[in-house]
Amino acid sequence: MRSVIASVGILLVAAVYGTAFSEGMVDPVVANRQSSMKAMAEAAKTISGIFDGKLDYDAASFKAAAEIIRQHSGAMINQFPADSLGAPSAAKVEIELYRDEFAALARHLESLANGLSTAADAAPNGITAAMRMVPGTGTWTGSGSSLIGKRSAGVMKEDLSKMPAEHMFHLVLQNCTSCHAKFRERQQ
Repeated sequence: MRSVIASVGILLVAAVYGTAFSEGMVDPVVANRQSSMKAMAEAAKTISGIFDGKLDYDAASFKAAAEIIRQHSGAMINQFPADSLGAPSAAKVEIELYRDEFAALARHLESLANGLSTAADAAPNGITAAMRMVPGTGTWTGSGSSLIGKRSAGVMKEDLSKMPAEHMFHLVLQNCTSCHAKFRERQQ
C-alpha cells in the first residue's frame, strides 16, 4: 500500500512539475542557450557601438566582446540537443535535420569572432584605417565581395588576417541573421 501511495505521489509531483514546466518554467538547457544568445547580443552591441563611435574604443573591451562571441558560438553546437528543439523553445527542429549546416554556421561565427579578437590585439590604441571597410562600398580593399546576398554556410573561406575587423563584424551579424532565419522560430 505504501508503495502505491508513493508511486501516486511521485506521479502527482511529476504531473504538477510537468504542467508548471510547460506553463512558465524554462528548461535549463533552453535557459542556458538563451543566456548565451543574450551575452552574444550584448557583445555585438558593444562592438557595434565602438565601430559607430557611440562608445570609446578600448582594445580590452573590444577583445572581451569578441571573446564572448567566440566562446559562446563554439559551445553553441552542443547547446541544441534534439530533445530541446521546437515549442516552447524558439529553436526549430530543422537544427537536427540540418545539423551539419548549423554546426558550420557556429564554427564560422567562432572563426570570425576569433579574427575580431586578434584585430583588437593588433590595435591597442584605437581603431586603425586597416580595421575599417572602404567607405560607402560595403567592401574591403582586395575583396570585391559584398555584404548583400546570402552565402552558403561553411563555403566562405576568408583570409581573416587580410580582412578589416569592421568587415568581419558585418559578417558576424550576417552569420547570425542567416542562422536565425533558418533555425529560429519568429517570436510574436
